[in-house]
Parts: sequence; C-alpha cells; structure tokens
Amino acid sequence: MSAGTSSRPLHVVLGTGPAGTTLAEELLRQGHRVRTVDRAGRSRLPGAEAVAADLGSPDAARRAVAGAEVVYHCVNVAYELQVEVMPALQKVIVDAVAAVGARLVVMDTLYPYGPSGGVPLTEDTPWRATSRKGRMRAQLDAAYLAAHEAGRLPVVLARAADFYGPRVLNSTLGAAVFPAALTGGTVLALGGLDVPHSFTHIGDVARGLARLGQEPDAFGLAWHLPTAAAPTVREVLDLVREHAGVAFGTEVLAEPRAWGPFDDAFMAEYAELFYQHTEAQEMVSDAFERRFDMAPTPLPDGIGETVGWYRGWLAEQGVVGSAA
Repeated sequence: MSAGTSSRPLHVVLGTGPAGTTLAEELLRQGHRVRTVDRAGRSRLPGAEAVAADLGSPDAARRAVAGAEVVYHCVNVAYELQVEVMPALQKVIVDAVAAVGARLVVMDTLYPYGPSGGVPLTEDTPWRATSRKGRMRAQLDAAYLAAHEAGRLPVVLARAADFYGPRVLNSTLGAAVFPAALTGGTVLALGGLDVPHSFTHIGDVARGLARLGQEPDAFGLAWHLPTAAAPTVREVLDLVREHAGVAFGTEVLAEPRAWGPFDDAFMAEYAELFYQHTEAQEMVSDAFERRFDMAPTPLPDGIGETVGWYRGWLAEQGVVGSAA
C-alpha cells in the first residue's frame, strides 16, 4: 500500500450482502479506502481489503474496525435469530466503533414504525411497532441514538423500504419475482395487487449510506434513504412485464404461507410483519432528497436495470428465458 493510499480515511463496511457489497463498490468508486468484513472474508472487490471476523466477538470486532474513520453496519441476521442475536451484536459493534473513535452508520428498516393505517411514513412518524422484531428494532434504534446523545460515538440511522436491484435476491421484489418473470413462470405478489408499496433501489441505498458517512452534521438522526413514490404492486409488475418482454402469471398471497424461495420457517417469522403488504406502505424520503440534493432512481429505470441483472444471473445458472 502506498503512502498516499494509506493516508486516506478508512471506511469499513460490516456485512457483504447486497447492501454492504454495493456500498463498498460505491465507496471505492468515490476513491475511498475500503475494508469489507464478514465471517469468511469472502468479498473479492478489486481495491478493497477483505477481512474475516466473527462480529459477535468483542476482540474480533475491534480488530475489524481498527483504523476506521467511518463504519457502516450492514450486517443481516436470519429472521428466526434476529430478536436473540441483534441486541448482542449491537453492543459489540457500538463498543468496538466507540473504542476506535469512528463514526457509525446503521442500515435500518421501517419496522420500528409498526402499522401506519396507510399514512405515509416520514422521519417524524411515531414508533408504534406491534411485532417482536419491530419492537426489538425500535429498542436498538433508541439505544443507538442514546449512545450518540451521550457522546459515546457519532451514530446515524439510514432507513429504507424493501430493497430491489442487482444482487437483491431475498426481497419481495427479488428472487420471487424476476426469475419467474424472465422464464414465463408464476410471480409472487404479497397482500394485494392494488396496494401501494415502497421499494428502495439498492444503488440508492449505497449512495445514501456513503453520503451520510461523510456528513458528520447529519448524525444523531434517522434518515429515509432516497426512495421513489410508492407504486401499487400491479404497477411494479407491469413494469417488470414491459422490461422482461415475457408473459408470466401472478399468484397473490393474501396471508402468509410458504411459497417458492420463502419457506415455512421464513414465513412463520415474517407473519407478524405481513401488515406491510395488506396496508399501503409509502416511505417518504423528501427530507434526505432536499438536504443532500439526491433524487431516487426512477422506478422504470431501476426495474430495467434489475431485469438486465437477473438475465445475466440466470444465464450463469444455465437458465434460458422464455420467448414472449
């Protein structure tokens, strides 16, 4: 490593799922020093340092974030383990980041708000979670902000709706939709076709997280990452059909049950959050867009990009799409 490279601030990304990997790519594109961290050190992004660490271990976590100016918490946990694992993981990560004097950017969800009755969600919406995972997330978020207020470390929360885009498989707008859409199969829709639902493009997640990491004055708050106006599920599937150019069927799940990539174990855990698909869920990101002059990816563009990525991914799996 050259002297010029080593003198640049270090950005450490914890977790190499779709959000963490896309964020690391964005940070590299911006010219930052980047370290990615997961259990196996499996990230192979050119220009990034890949580190293997069990982030449940305080010693391993401190080593993983050593030298960082900004740490991004993009670690995900299996649904059935979240309530048990995430509070302990939070404590280890907060302690480690505080110990090295870095800023912490947390990838967050809409779960703390709970059911809204279809009222649009802003950063000022009260936290009224009714689910186990929603209450747990709200408690974590309150603890993050309390640590910031107490001066332990600068923390900012970055909230997004359901992800979609390249690499995003485990989403309601992911592997349950695009492979079937491109091969003439049956696409899954949750709740109902005419229910508005927000989706956040994974590229906007990455750009938003990277921007927050470089805006110390924005810390101590929760921000909604740039997200296009909520379409109905029918409108989303119409866009998928337009870009895929393939006729496909649709199955609507009015209540949670196992389907395709969502097995019994997942759906049993997701059932308490199914309200997100039976009432309108519109996440408003105006505050972020105004503050940082960053507009969300238009949904037609994002769907087109995602269809293109899935075409390539399916080809790698040896799957050939159907003709229209």
